[in-house]
This record gives sequence, C-alpha cells and structure tokens, in this order.
Amino acid sequence: MNNIIRTEETHPLTWRLRNDQKTVWIKEYCKKNGYFSLKKALKTMSPEDVIHLIKESGLKGRGGAGFSTGLKWSLMSKNKSSKVRYLLCNADEMEPGTYKDRFLMEKIPHQLIEGILLSAFALNVSRGYIFLRGEYITAEHILKKSIQEAINFGFIGSNILNSGFNFELFLHTGAGRYICGEETALINSLEGRRANPRSKPPFPAVFGLWGKPTCINNVETLSNVPSIILNGVNWYKKLSKSIDTPGTKLMGFSGKVNNPGLWELPFGITAREILEDYACGMKSDLSLKSWQPGGAGTDFLIEKHLDLPMDFTSISKAGSRLGTAIAMAVDNKTNMVSLVCNIEKFFSRESCGLCTPCREGLPWIVKILESLEKKEGQKNDIETLEKLCVNLSPGKTFCAHAPGAIEPLQSAIKYFRSEFEDGISVKKLELNLNILGIQSNNFTSKI
Repeated sequence: MNNIIRTEETHPLTWRLRNDQKTVWIKEYCKKNGYFSLKKALKTMSPEDVIHLIKESGLKGRGGAGFSTGLKWSLMSKNKSSKVRYLLCNADEMEPGTYKDRFLMEKIPHQLIEGILLSAFALNVSRGYIFLRGEYITAEHILKKSIQEAINFGFIGSNILNSGFNFELFLHTGAGRYICGEETALINSLEGRRANPRSKPPFPAVFGLWGKPTCINNVETLSNVPSIILNGVNWYKKLSKSIDTPGTKLMGFSGKVNNPGLWELPFGITAREILEDYACGMKSDLSLKSWQPGGAGTDFLIEKHLDLPMDFTSISKAGSRLGTAIAMAVDNKTNMVSLVCNIEKFFSRESCGLCTPCREGLPWIVKILESLEKKEGQKNDIETLEKLCVNLSPGKTFCAHAPGAIEPLQSAIKYFRSEFEDGISVKKLELNLNILGIQSNNFTSKI
C-alpha cells in the first residue's frame, strides 16, 4: 500500500493498518473500534435488520461475480427447512495476479472474523468455516492465532456477549485447486470429496455443505460488513464515485509498472488514475499494450479503455469483467500469443475434467497456441481457436471455468489478430496448398 492518508470515513477496509505493516492483533483492533459493530448488532438489531441493512447498502460480492450480498443472504434466510446451517468464507484465492484477500487476512484478520460473526448472526448460523488456500502458510498461522484470540475475548463461542448467539469458527486449508473458487466445488472439497462443481439447482442456500443450507462469501465481501453495520447505508454509498456500485474496493496493478501493488479506492475511479497515480505508470522504455481488469480469467482491454470507471457495469459494457479488480498491465514488448498460451496452460491444468468441452477443449487450445508460438501454426488455426471459444462459452460447459478461460484468448484475437497470424508457418501453408493442388489434379485426371 502507498503511504496515503487513510481514515475510517474514507478507507473502511484499510484505515486500521499499521505503519510498520505488521498484523493488527485483537487488542489493537478493539482500540480501533474493533467488534463495535458486533456489539451493536447483538444488542440492538435482529438478524432481519442486519440482512435488510446489507441489502440496502448495495454491497456486491468481491470474489469477482459482483452478486448482491444482501440478496444472497435473503435467499438463504427464507429457508427454514433445517436448524443446522453453515457459513463458508471463500479464502481460496487462486486467481493468478490476485492477492487482496491474503493482504486482508495477514494484516487485519479480526476485521474478517468480525464480518463472519455478523454474517452468521444475520443468517442464524452457528458454525462457520474459512476455506483457505493451502499455500497461504502465513495467513494460516495468523488466522489460527486470531481465532483463538477471539475465543479468549468471548467473541466466538457460546452466548456471545450475553446475547444468546452461539458460533463456532474453524479454519480449513484446501489442497490447492483453482476450481475451488466455484462455491459448490469448494463445498465438495470441504466434505472430503473431489473438487468438482455440483449440478444446480439445488443451490447451496437450499442444499449445501452436508446437505444443509449454506452461504458462501468472499474474504473481502465479509470484511466490508462491520463498517456498514457501524456507519450505515448512506455513508457507505457516498464512498463511491460510481452510480451503481457503492463502497470501496481493493484495486491494483501488477506487471511492468513502476509501483505494483494494491490500494483501497472508491468504485468509479478510472483505471488510468490507478495506473498513473498509484502504480506510477509503465517502466521506462515501455508503453501499455493491453490490460486485464481483474485476474487471468478476464478479457483483455486496450489503452482507450483506461478512462472507464472501475465498476462492474462499465467494465462489462466494454467487453470484459471487473473480476477481482487487481489489474495486470501488459507492456508493448510482450507477445500476446506467448502470454495467452501461458494463461491457457494454467486453466487447462486446473480443469476438474468433469465435462468434455473443458477437459478436451482447453488442451486443444494450448496445443494450437504452442504451435503458433513456435511459428509452426497451420492455415485455419485462428479460425479453430475462434470456434473453440464459441464451444466453451457460457452455457456450453458444466461450470464457469472454461468460459472464464477463453476470455483472455478471444479478446487477444480480437485486438491482436496479427500476432496470431504471424505464428502461421509459411512453409506449412505452401505445403498444404501443394497437397491440395496434387489432390485436385489427380481428381481431374480420373474424370
């Protein structure tokens, strides 16, 4: 994070950060209004009040999809079929180039825990799990200590703050699969099964973990809840520069920029402002060629799109997705075929293999891209890639893994087709034409 002035009024997610970047433990967190929201909710609000407040705030999921958090909660709250209900925190941050959730867990873990407690109270949940990416060893140690601190202070356990609210929180480290970002695959993994997505419906709000109603929210999403409860809806909406996306978000830039990193910024700020004012522009002798708004699974945009507001609607209208909002800058010396090939190798490897289009289509894409990268591509390779993008588009596969995987490919072809054309072998093209000519002559002579 840059050394910028952060206050509770403008930076609800990050104002508690220490100047030395060390973890904010429970005593310091409590001195900085920590667990005030929990006390307020348990003493003065009903679960329905909390859900209504979050719904009115317009808080959207920060995992990438941008679905209304309050609406998601309300769908589960109507389900009274089971007294056993679960809340899952998705901390399996597997999106390449994204590290915002790790930052929150390692620097301000009690903000997340308080958000989980408030969400559990709203949803009448007595047991929750943090599903953590297995490679996040530091975050694991910090969360374990923080959970124990919260237990010792009486914020987790039985009859919390003499309110009658009971809650247990457990930390579960995953085996490390990208597909666990899909909530039903996460549930399967937590149950000890293979991390394959489930068929929906039924949705987790009805039939989730061990067959019980379950709500899954992202780390950053849950970390927003305490400040909304404490400061209210109007305050939260005024934080944003965007018309339809309230609040702030951890945003950033990686790549060959002078100051890669992430910052808490208002929705509606432009990508150009983030790149130039916070990431301090591209490194010397380099210029921006393209950029991905929020992770490897988002469409590439180009320089003209930098002036778009960073919110879900504006980026979607431009043909991409806001995703995690941790953008990647691509410099003018990077070959797009090589870059996309590297991305598709990752997605191909991370496919769960459950459905044929994804299992067979992604390796096929990688094979073609490798040929183009070596300048050994064939005449119709680009057209084949475009057909594969159609065949792996939304609605053609079991889950959203393959549709996300083809986004960088289809956009790279759209904006940088000539680089793909450069990978087609002239020798192979001539050979193919000669073969066609021989076949044609033979056919004519037989007639």
